[in-house]
Amino acid sequence: MPYVETNRPLSAIFIELVNQLTALVRKESQLARAEMSEKLGELGMALGLVVGGAVLLIPALVILLQAAVAGLAAAGLAVGWASLIVGGVALCLGLALLAIGINRLKAGRLVPSRTLEQLQRDAAVATQQLRNDDGIRERAA
Repeated sequence: MPYVETNRPLSAIFIELVNQLTALVRKESQLARAEMSEKLGELGMALGLVVGGAVLLIPALVILLQAAVAGLAAAGLAVGWASLIVGGVALCLGLALLAIGINRLKAGRLVPSRTLEQLQRDAAVATQQLRNDDGIRERAA
């Protein structure tokens, strides 16, 4: 624990408190900006990968679905029924992937959680420090 000088005037203690609080707020805002920048970079990269993957997968998926319909038709199933089965399976898979993707893009994932945790720790330390300072003043009085 750092040395606490108890003979300082209250105005000097208050000025030091304001200076430390200002520095703390400045550093926490820098941390929040850095973390938000990092989160936005991750979001941009994720969206770029999704778009690139979709551009390449759509033609491949169409060809594979046509091949599945042709395979079912060659196995003796009517072309209409084969198309309906393949289309239904593709629809279910597409909806599942869409739900997973939307879940991962929720706003809650963009919250600067490390900054919020640090602010909570800082508040707890400040509260504890105030309690300790009150105990020192009571003993000195």
